[in-house]
Amino acid sequence: MYDMILRNGTIIDGNAGEPFVADLAISDGRIAAIGHDLGPARESYDATGKLVTPGFIDPHTHYDG
Repeated sequence: MYDMILRNGTIIDGNAGEPFVADLAISDGRIAAIGHDLGPARESYDATGKLVTPGFIDPHTHYDG
């Protein structure tokens, strides 16, 4: 059993691939599986119409102080 599944989200993998709709399962704070019909989870969220993306990092900094 997974800790959490985001179901039917539009996944953007960050590698310039085409977005696709799938479920994303998380266990122990890490992505455990991506696919369809992944089975049960402790928490489940409907991500239909939502984007599922990698974390964004803002590299804009000022180190001149």
